[in-house]
Amino acid sequence: MHLLVCGGTGCKASASDAIVETLKKEVAANNLENEVQVILTGCFGFCEKGPIVKVLPDNTFYTQVKPEDAAEIVKEHLVKGRKVARLLYTDPTKNEHISDSKHMGFYRKQIRIALRNCGFINPESIDEYIARDGYQAIGKALAELNPQQTIDIIKKSGLRGRGGGGFPTGLKWEIASKNAADQKYVVCNADEGDPGAFMDRSILEGDPHSVIEAMAICGYCIGATKGLVYIRAEYPLAIQRLKVAISQAREYGLLGKDILGSGFDFDIELRYGAGAFVCGEETSLIHSMEGLRGEPTVKPPFPAESGYMGKPTNVNNVETFANVPVIVLKGADWYSSIGTEKSKGTKVFALAGKINNVGLIEVPMGITLREVIFEIGGGIKNGKKFKAVQTGGPSGGCLTEKHLDTPIDFDNLIAAGSMMGSGGMIVMDEDDCMVAVAKFYLDFTVEESCGKCSPCRIGNKRLFELLEKITKGEGTMEDLDRLRNLSHVIKDTALCGLGQTSPNPVLSTLDNFYHEYLAHVNDRKCPAGQCKSLMQYVVDAEACVGCTACARNCPVNAISGERKKPHEIDTAICIKCGACIEKCKFNAISIQ
Repeated sequence: MHLLVCGGTGCKASASDAIVETLKKEVAANNLENEVQVILTGCFGFCEKGPIVKVLPDNTFYTQVKPEDAAEIVKEHLVKGRKVARLLYTDPTKNEHISDSKHMGFYRKQIRIALRNCGFINPESIDEYIARDGYQAIGKALAELNPQQTIDIIKKSGLRGRGGGGFPTGLKWEIASKNAADQKYVVCNADEGDPGAFMDRSILEGDPHSVIEAMAICGYCIGATKGLVYIRAEYPLAIQRLKVAISQAREYGLLGKDILGSGFDFDIELRYGAGAFVCGEETSLIHSMEGLRGEPTVKPPFPAESGYMGKPTNVNNVETFANVPVIVLKGADWYSSIGTEKSKGTKVFALAGKINNVGLIEVPMGITLREVIFEIGGGIKNGKKFKAVQTGGPSGGCLTEKHLDTPIDFDNLIAAGSMMGSGGMIVMDEDDCMVAVAKFYLDFTVEESCGKCSPCRIGNKRLFELLEKITKGEGTMEDLDRLRNLSHVIKDTALCGLGQTSPNPVLSTLDNFYHEYLAHVNDRKCPAGQCKSLMQYVVDAEACVGCTACARNCPVNAISGERKKPHEIDTAICIKCGACIEKCKFNAISIQ
């Protein structure tokens, strides 16, 4: 039997290492060392219910496990053959336990290709990766296919870049292969910077060998001998597991000189990013690796012509590479049978926000937002009403209820006013103010702009100032016109993708939630009650019994009144912290 314990960053933060150690001690104490293996794996995806322990071969799925639960799992499940019911997943719709993850709504509609090994193998064991057909694809390419034939498989599969641009991967490889040079480079973009996004990090933490193998295949196809992984320094676990995987691959002769006796040389180095969002753009990333400021340059020339150190360079992100080995092994027709006509395969999303099932999911292209949010995601938390979903991170837009049946693919999301992006998906409910949401993303973009071009450096700052003015109740109808006009100017004139897409949150909220902007401007009110400048805390004199609890807990002494008599709030002093509402037991304080 195998006890698989989630070892992703989230679960490790919740003591999964201690769970592993305790399970091993209990297994030894019950003399089961020869029959049971305890394995630390990558992310299972179901982050809302972590830490997770999965028992094979019966596929029992234990959720929210604590170190002190380990003894019970061993004694009850392994020794006595009885499942620990209190640790099983409870289906909220049926209020019943589900022990097998295959029958959970969260997993039922997922197809795991990029995540195929995450949660199944020890990411620090090359033998376990090889046991799951690892390094078979590079072997096939080197032994049976020439570089162009391998490129043709990727082209025919329809794989498009998963970093946000959606450019055909095979075509990108082909362009780089045709540019002659004495040195070429393969770059893996692991600079994942979207708020709420953790797709690439989880793949590197759970299956680093798949990315290494794919980079070697790419190197073979384009004629490169050197690979570089540009990864955020704040991803220590992913870095550690990448280092282990690279060392193991070298030891096995799968990186370095004369790979598999083919005469092909290829090796990989890590380069660390300091957390600049703009370095997700490939030319900025390349400049950062060269020791320069992370700023974009005008294209052409594209990196495939002149990239790292002025040499032809192919840049793909982690998820794109993770798809490559399985495509080479199973064939283009198999992969292209999944998804839609123009968007093939699957997409990994980090599902977050006001959703019951927060986690990492991989779904076929063409699935609808409704299926993702209400079936896989389990609906909105606390029975609240769905309001919007932000796809594509700061570069994307906010989609509404009318978009719920939109099939998810590159083209449909752009047509709806958003974009695929790298795969962030943040769900919002009725309590979210969409003007404040747009301001949040603009604040992020202003902070992350490299400042090279005026439309982004100055234009986005002016956009943010307009939004700040509106959320303070100082906006005018002319400001709404300025918002829209300035957004279009920035989209048309900014240098790189960061600037060109930064107005998307503003434009999409203007299009879909214009009534909220009008409420802020004309009525000086925030319908969602989120903009503090537009709030007013008021005491209901009839409900107030004069218990003084609110006055005693007000940090700025804004509440006055005699005991057993209705109190009053001085709105000029009130900082709208909510302490009075929290302490009032008579529901006598409301927000207007």
